[in-house]
Amino acid sequence: MYFTDRGIEELEKRRGDEEVTLAWVADQLQAFVDVHPEFETAVERLATWLARPEDDDL
Repeated sequence: MYFTDRGIEELEKRRGDEEVTLAWVADQLQAFVDVHPEFETAVERLATWLARPEDDDL
């Protein structure tokens, strides 16, 4: 198990039943980068990956 799996599991446990928009997710990612600018590259990569259609080659 990767360290990040614990955070993903916590997210699912605490907020897994909620429905959110992608605009809300984008706002949350931006707020996170505003507080933690050292993670800008990782968040940018995640956002770009999420934005692509599932059938795009990686």
